[in-house]
Amino acid sequence: MKLLFTITLLCSLAYSYSFGFSGKDSAVTAKISVVGDLMCHSVQYDYARIKKDTFDFNPVYREVRNYFRQSDFVFGNLETVTAGESKGYSGYPFFNCPDEYITALYNAGFNLITTSNNHSLDQGEAGLLRTINVLKKNHLLYNGTFNSQRDRDSVRIINIKGIKIAFLAYTYGTNGIPVPEGKSYLINLIDFDLIKSDIEKAKKIGAEVVIVHYHFGKEHKREPTAYQKEVVSKTISFGADIIIGGHPHVLEPVQFFKINNGNLDSGFVAYSMGNFISNQRWRYSDAGAILNIEITKNLRNKIIRISNVSYIPTWVFKGTTSRGNEYVVLPLLPGYKNTIDKFLTDSDRANMLQAFNDTKEILKKYSANINLYEGNPFIIAGIKPRGLEDFKLNKLYDMREVTYPER
Repeated sequence: MKLLFTITLLCSLAYSYSFGFSGKDSAVTAKISVVGDLMCHSVQYDYARIKKDTFDFNPVYREVRNYFRQSDFVFGNLETVTAGESKGYSGYPFFNCPDEYITALYNAGFNLITTSNNHSLDQGEAGLLRTINVLKKNHLLYNGTFNSQRDRDSVRIINIKGIKIAFLAYTYGTNGIPVPEGKSYLINLIDFDLIKSDIEKAKKIGAEVVIVHYHFGKEHKREPTAYQKEVVSKTISFGADIIIGGHPHVLEPVQFFKINNGNLDSGFVAYSMGNFISNQRWRYSDAGAILNIEITKNLRNKIIRISNVSYIPTWVFKGTTSRGNEYVVLPLLPGYKNTIDKFLTDSDRANMLQAFNDTKEILKKYSANINLYEGNPFIIAGIKPRGLEDFKLNKLYDMREVTYPER
């Protein structure tokens, strides 16, 4: 009997060891949260205006800040620039927002801002460079646009709870605005040779996980295009572990994949994270999500895996509250009581319910292995969801390692 107990105990210990649960501190988990496009249309900064030249965007994120604080690292795509007041603030088609927009992102809990997208050169080279300076001034990491060749060649490897994670970012283009001659370092365009080289360099200098952000796809299309799938396929073959997409301004499905030459057994792709904050008020574009990716590392055998992926549906409120006119990103979770409930109209509630259902349907279309952050289905009784008849398409419209400090 004693021998049987000993064998059983040894088997149990071996099983625990292989999955990283053998004793205290045998495994660490880094929780990374990512959101979609951070836009600033002109009405957004008008709503945030306190005085003639003073703005406050902090209230926009007051309902989601606590969820960000539960993560170890938060990033999103900045689809505007901060070229300064002298250039004149503007929305679509050539964005330029107040510096306070960036300050609010830091205060909300963001750590890294992706800056390579089709609006990166909206205010030319000067606007791109000033945006980097404003991000740095606000203690935010940036990636995708750069101020020098050395900066571009410095792969961002972030040590998050002992897991070294590389962040790379590229865009399909810049809306036809040419990159200044001889300064290709200013922005990462989707170039397979460049991407392959960057991934190889990241791994060579110690990256254990490689995350690639792409700005690609077709606007308002809720499934990836053939081009998106081609880019993702090639990026997987280069050894990327996690791929995040943006640009369509709507959510697209997520999917797990087998990794060929990465450190993880299975990788993950989110083809489009949609909008997180914008003035695009039609169905699908006023909804988004906070995607939580948990990466676990066994400290004994060094095995790394994606241990959990969950999502928090979000919806952008635009209206009047006790603060006046404002935008607020609302999390759509069971039992969540937001602070502006009494200001929500029946139409708002219908749109929130529709956004919740749309988000679940879209994100889980290719894979069921992604779960709502917590609780049961979000229900608003007695309200008829908004239909497609309300949808309006707006036709215009040197290598470094960083250990990010705790706040």
